[in-house]
Order: sequence, then structure tokens, then C-alpha cells
Amino acid sequence: MPQRLRIPLVVVCGPTASGKTDLSQRIAQRLGGCVLSADSMQIYTGMDIGTGKLAPADRIVPHYGFDLVDPGAPYSASLFQAYGRGVVDRCDRDATPCVICGGTGFYIRAVVDAYEFPKGDQVGNPVREAYTAKIAATSAQAVWEELTACDPASAALIHPHDTKRLVRAFEMRADGTTYAAQHAQLAHIPPFYEPVTFIGLRVDPDILRSRIDARVDQMIAAGLVDEVRGLLDCGFRDALTAQQAIGYKEIVAALEGRCTIDEAVDQIKFATHRYAKRQRTWFRKDARIQWLTADTPDFELLTDQSLAEIERTMDENR
Repeated sequence: MPQRLRIPLVVVCGPTASGKTDLSQRIAQRLGGCVLSADSMQIYTGMDIGTGKLAPADRIVPHYGFDLVDPGAPYSASLFQAYGRGVVDRCDRDATPCVICGGTGFYIRAVVDAYEFPKGDQVGNPVREAYTAKIAATSAQAVWEELTACDPASAALIHPHDTKRLVRAFEMRADGTTYAAQHAQLAHIPPFYEPVTFIGLRVDPDILRSRIDARVDQMIAAGLVDEVRGLLDCGFRDALTAQQAIGYKEIVAALEGRCTIDEAVDQIKFATHRYAKRQRTWFRKDARIQWLTADTPDFELLTDQSLAEIERTMDENR
């Protein structure tokens, strides 16, 4: 049975640059609550500008989910599940409404749905260490081809350069299941918490592209190149060049002379457009989400609409 909450738990989701951060803060402020960031890159200390992490001076409510580990440290959705549920449970005990804000759909669902992770999805797993080393010694493409030979259904769902999911697929095979089976199971997992209000921000694709381009330009102006240079000086190159580190791996390439800064900026914009498309595809599958149109960032209106949805959800569950 789902765990019953005494106070509102809200999920604000959608593609990058859709306005999730601003709306989440405003909802939390109106409710007298806090925000839990469900972003798989904002957990990293020092990766601030390139992840769109809200600066401390701009946080008008308490925030959780930022700066949990150093770049490159082992982390997983199962660890975020434990962390995120700890935040939600503490908020419920203290009667503090919590707004989960994120673009990482799997992190959101790991917290709010009754997802049980296989035992292998833990730090220090020997399979993880072995395949991470194999990728370093050969290539991600070679390991993807190995996965294709033994588990084609899972390989078909994973990009050949997505090292994190490749390693995860082999961990799951060692644990008696498959990445493909996990992927199919997501559609049928019951809720862990009730009630939960799901708010999604929908933006016209052309408008979103323009916002993403402007946001990338703003990141460069804010000092992204210096941020990446500083992280490299701290020894975090492997973390910054990972498949999922959009905005970092491209700048690393420029700093290493493999492209110009202008070319890196164009590559960041292109990769972010693709990422936003994947986010839209993921969230469209969840019928619980109440979609609000955010083409024009009228956050007062969006906040009022969100609060009405929250009130409706709470009324239906009283």
C-alpha cells in the first residue's frame, strides 16, 4: 500500500529550459515548503553553471538535492531514492510541503513510485568496477557490442557511448534481470506515496529551442569555461567527459584543442536540443501529469494553476 502523506507532495517536471526551477520555487514559497532537485547532474559539487544549478543567493526557499557528491564519485538512482525519500519523509513529519523539481525522470520515479532496485545497483559492485575498467581499456563501443551479443533487447535501448547505462546493464544481468525488463516494468510500478500532484510544463518546440540556445549563451557568459577549467585542475576529467555531462565534455574538447569554443557552444546546443526531446518523450508516457502551457513564462499564472491542481488532488484524497 502507498504511504499516505499529510502534506502536499508536488512534482514539477518537463524538458530543460521550460521554467521548472522558477515555478517550483514559487509553488514552494506559496505553500511554505521546500524544493527537492531531482537532477542527475546537479548532485555534483562544483558543477554549477553547466547544470543550471540555482545559485545560493537566488534560493528563496530551502533546497535539497544539490552538491551531494564530488564529480566522478559513484552514484546511482537507488542512492538518490534513499536520499529523496529521506527528504520527503522528514518533510511529512514536519508538515512541510515538498516540491520535487527535475528533468531526470528516473530520479523522480525512483522517489515517488514503489520501484525496487536490484541488489547490484550499489556502490562498490565488482561488476561495475570490472566493466568500468573494460570501457577504459577498450571503448564504450566495444562493450556495447558485447552487450548486443548477449542481450540485444537491452542494447537496443542504450546508446553505444552511454557508459553509465552500459555498465548498469551488465550489473543487472549479473543480478538475474535485464535493462530491457526494467525498462518495460516502469510502466506498471505502483505509487510509493499518495497523494502526489504531477505538474508538467509544455513549451512549443521552436520556443524551447530558442530558450535553450539563449541559456547556453548565458552559461558561457557566466563563466562555464572557467568552471570546467577549474574542475579539470581538480582531476575530474573522466567525470566531465562522460556521455551525460552535456556542457562539460564539449568544453573539455575545446580546452584540449580538439575544437574551438564556438564549435563547442554549437555542440552543447545541439546535444541539449536532443536531450530535451528525450525528456519530452519520457514524461509524455506518464498519464498522471497535468500539463500547463509555458510558452510565455507567466509564473504568477502558472503558480495559480499549479496550486489549483494541488488543491484538487488533496481534496480527492481527503
